[in-house]
Amino acid sequence: MLRMRLFTFGLAVVAAMVIIPSQAQTAWPTKSIKLIVPYPAGGPVDQLARAIAPKLGEQLGQTIIIDNKSGASGTIGVDATIKADPDGYTFGFGVPGAITLLPHLQKMPYVVENINYVSLVARVPQVIAASPQTKVNTLAELIALAKKEPGTLNYGSAGNATTPHLGAELLSQEAGIKLVHVAYKGAAPAVTGLLGGEVQIMAADLPALLQFVSRGVKILAVSGPRRVELLPNIPTTAELGLPGVYVESNYGIIAPAATPPAITQKMGEALMVVLNMPSVKAQIAAQGAVATSTTPDEYRKLMQQESIKWAAVLKKGRITLE
Repeated sequence: MLRMRLFTFGLAVVAAMVIIPSQAQTAWPTKSIKLIVPYPAGGPVDQLARAIAPKLGEQLGQTIIIDNKSGASGTIGVDATIKADPDGYTFGFGVPGAITLLPHLQKMPYVVENINYVSLVARVPQVIAASPQTKVNTLAELIALAKKEPGTLNYGSAGNATTPHLGAELLSQEAGIKLVHVAYKGAAPAVTGLLGGEVQIMAADLPALLQFVSRGVKILAVSGPRRVELLPNIPTTAELGLPGVYVESNYGIIAPAATPPAITQKMGEALMVVLNMPSVKAQIAAQGAVATSTTPDEYRKLMQQESIKWAAVLKKGRITLE
């Protein structure tokens, strides 16, 4: 009888050990969730995070707390996310520079292949723009002028090996023209340089330039296959015979490497619901972005493809961080 009681007790203990973790996972989340944004508060990426955070919190039944960890072109925030406790209460925004560009140019504090992708959140198209003072009004006119006077047109960027730098470099390579790079210390001074005519051209994410159209900045083309809703009359590079000039910034949600799959799956499902809400889609569209949800595998493959593309551009252009 005593042996039978001990055996029964043992089975109960084992059952409890099996059931408790399962219940803990299905109960997730039971407290607020931190979302690390690798850029400063108030910037375009921060605005994307804050566009989804309230509804995502409602969907999950917990508050989403934005934690801005900026610096090193997004590397600090991505590193903090990857190395956080994988308990399901820390996620982060994956930013393209820290995943697809910088790993080709410097030693990273994390292994890119170990990034735990959850879902894409938004695609931000890049546009090619001319300063108010530049006497071109179309991309064809810009290319013709650059071919007629090689090396006389310059373009501004947020710094060496940033997306604006590589976007203009890709245009140069695909169109067979020579443009002079002027590296600024950040996107804001580069836009100021464009407005003042210090540089004639800039390739940048649409949100960075959209507000300055009213001040004379001329958007010549969208760098991709699709026109954007906010600028329906602006042609794409694909329409203009340059399908290889395809540049967009892809922002999504990543998680610490060992976060349980059941948790990342639940987060991904919640994101899909939120990103299909008309109010959220409209809020993201107003920023010049396109709300987009994906599976983890789709997000991973997209980043791998982008990494391969930029590696080729960097090599051909002999681009470094110096």
